[in-house]
Formats: sequence, C-alpha cells, structure tokens
Amino acid sequence: MKNILVLGGAGYVGTTVCEFLVRQGYKVTVPTRRLVNARHLQHLSNVNRMEMDVHDDVALQRVVAGHDAVVNLIAILHGSPEAFERVHVRLPGHVAQACLAQGVGKLVHISALGVNGAKPGSGPSGYLRSKERGEAALMDALAQSNVELSILRPSIIFGARDKFLNLFAKLQAVFPVMPLAGAHARFQPVWVGDVATAVVKCLEQGVPQRPGQPAVRFLEACGPEVFTLRELVQLSAQLSGVRGGRGRPVIPLPDWVGRLQARMMELAPGEPLMSRDNLDSMKVDNIASGHTPGLQALGIHPAALRPIAAQYLQGR
Repeated sequence: MKNILVLGGAGYVGTTVCEFLVRQGYKVTVPTRRLVNARHLQHLSNVNRMEMDVHDDVALQRVVAGHDAVVNLIAILHGSPEAFERVHVRLPGHVAQACLAQGVGKLVHISALGVNGAKPGSGPSGYLRSKERGEAALMDALAQSNVELSILRPSIIFGARDKFLNLFAKLQAVFPVMPLAGAHARFQPVWVGDVATAVVKCLEQGVPQRPGQPAVRFLEACGPEVFTLRELVQLSAQLSGVRGGRGRPVIPLPDWVGRLQARMMELAPGEPLMSRDNLDSMKVDNIASGHTPGLQALGIHPAALRPIAAQYLQGR
C-alpha cells in the first residue's frame, strides 16, 4: 500500500481527495494545525491525522519522510500580500525541497486556472500572481530532479460542501435583491469529484519526461460548460427553489461600485464574501485556455454542473 501525504487534506477539496484515495486503497496522512479541524476524517480507515504546523520546515521534513507521494492542496482565497507569499510561494518551494531531501518520487500541486506560467507574477490579482510564483518555485526546486510533478489548474470547484453555489443560494433565501460585482465574469466550474479523481490518476500515471527536461505535466481542470457569474447566481436560486426557482433580481454593479462594496466586505469581521483582489482575479476569464491539456488527458469526462448541483441545492 502506498503512503500519501495530503497537505490541506482537512479542507473542502482535501476531504474529497482523502475519501477517493482511501477508496483506492492508499494510506493517507493529513497534517493539520489543530486535530479538531480534521475530526470529520476520523471515520475514514487508513487516514492518520497529525497535529503540526506545515510552515515549520523541520516539522515538514519530518512528516514528508516515509511517504511515496505528496499532494499539496493548501491555498487561501483572501489575504495580505505577505499571506499569499507565505502560503502560495514559500510553502510549495519548501514542500518541493522536502520531497527532494526525503526521496519522495511524486508531487501533485493544486494551482489555479488563469495562472500565466510563462510570465510568473504578471497576473491581475495578488492571488493569481502568488499562484504563478508558486508554480515557478516548484519548477526551480525540481528542475534537476527526477521527482514527477503534476500541476492541476482548476476553475471554480463545485460540490455538496462548496462555499460558492451554496453561498449564493443562502444569500438569495435572505435578501430581496442580489447586487453583484463582476456579474459578466466567466467561469468553467469543475466538480470536486473530478478534481479528486484527477489527483488519484496523477499519482497512478507516470509523467512523460524528455532527456534534460523536468518530469512535469500541467492540466487545466474544467467542467464541460461555461457560465457567467450572473448565470451561476441565478442557477443556484433555480436549483434551490428560491421564490419557486425564480430567484432574486440580480443587479450588476459598475466596477467602481463593486470595488466599494468589496472594500466594505473586507472591513467586516471574519472572512469576506468578496474582496477587491477577487474582483481583480475576475478580470481574466476563468475558463480553459485551449493551450493546456484538460481532464480528458487523464481519461476523465468532466461532469456537468446542473445534475450534481441539483442534488445538494434542492430543498435548502
């Protein structure tokens, strides 16, 4: 049985990845800052939860040792430039170095759709720029190694525990109208189950390597359909039955009003629903580029959004 270390395994996507890995017979280790954050994984056989700080280099080296592969799912959507740098750039670089030091042969890293790998740091938002620099840090660290690196770039990930469609359905159940910034931004949502399957397949399938070139593959993880943000908001209401499926009136906001709204949300306690950096990310369509292989390259036929979302939104 192969031993897989899943960083971020207690999160939304990570939980599904762990479930799929266990189903395929893998033994999984999930580090977490506090064990209580991973208590929902305790029902899974062959999952070992460990309390530790993954940003502690010594602890990271120790936990990577003895594993056959590492999956890095750790990411933040909101944060300061320093926070993005710490999580999206320095951590992947340290993970790669730990893999080299401990003889780990495979690394799967979850990046983001919209990343410009050819020009690291050129993205329109702090989030995308840090994701680009994170990919570059991985490539630099593993350039002269035999570690097989798979980088997945997913669009918005939907599923029963998502904070996207569920959030919009919840908001429309409460508010009479939906003022919406970035209403015309385009997305190609991908099912969390397809992302988890892609992670498993990346671990099972070798990465082609040419002489003198690093063993790396890039994949864009997208669903089969493109939606605007406005269409996704309306669909969440339709499927959850808000106002008999009619939902609330969606009012697209001009950019300056949207940025003012986002600024107000940033000042509220807790994680903001929308930030100005999120709006900057939406300046780039979150859809497949056509220049990078998709999930089909792994033999995955991406699931459509509507049938799956209907199952978990219905009757909210």
